[in-house]
Amino acid sequence: MTLLVLLIIFLLPGCHCTVSTVGDVSVLEGGSVTVPCHYNPQYTSHVKYWCQGRMREFCTSLARTDDPESPPNGKGRVTIADDPTQHVFTVSMRNLTEEDSGWYWCGVELGGMWVSDSTASLHISVIQGVSVVSSLLSADEGSSVTVQCLYSKNLRSIEKQWCRSGNLNSCVVTDSEGTFSSTKVFIHDDRNSMFLVTIHQLEMRDSGWYWCRAGQQQVAVHVSVTAQTTTLSTSTIQNLKTTVRNPSVMSSTDPHRENAETSRDK
Repeated sequence: MTLLVLLIIFLLPGCHCTVSTVGDVSVLEGGSVTVPCHYNPQYTSHVKYWCQGRMREFCTSLARTDDPESPPNGKGRVTIADDPTQHVFTVSMRNLTEEDSGWYWCGVELGGMWVSDSTASLHISVIQGVSVVSSLLSADEGSSVTVQCLYSKNLRSIEKQWCRSGNLNSCVVTDSEGTFSSTKVFIHDDRNSMFLVTIHQLEMRDSGWYWCRAGQQQVAVHVSVTAQTTTLSTSTIQNLKTTVRNPSVMSSTDPHRENAETSRDK
């Protein structure tokens, strides 16, 4: 009985270390992802790691804070960096492929035969297709708005389109240089992972749903145009007050004018 109690006490420190991270993530093929892994303050000096696999006990290590091959600014596809002041370490993965899809683990190495590492898992899905940085955009009437459309690497050579939802005849298409330009819409494709759509001189009728398209892949975007409100500036109001107080022309009911006219008649 005494041995059991001692064993439980010995295991307790491991129970206090909690690691948390974001939920499941989807990212376009060829893109990047950065994952924050938070941990308890008492483990700032412990080794942090990132591994891949369905089960933590058998996951493959990809980066460790005590590994010189995994510096924060390393050239590899996977980097890891610890920020002890904020009690968080971050992992970045670049140039993702569909084969990178799977389960990953944020881990704090506690070290000890009887103490398990503290970990948190998430699933990363690497997909092909189109997405947007923001699907809900708003801007004032008369101004401009820019939509950031992202696409996977298999769509790099495909022409890009911008369409009004419900009207395929409204689609504008990039040329061989990856651009489209008119007085209203400008598109620029970086031929790598993103094309930008800028709408100029917004009008109220421009509000509505649109599509970022690449081949047969598309994603919806809503643009909301806010009406301009006419307001009087402080200087304009002051000028109006001055004009009222010091009229340059006497009105027909001005008593001084009436007296002058009476004297002239006499």
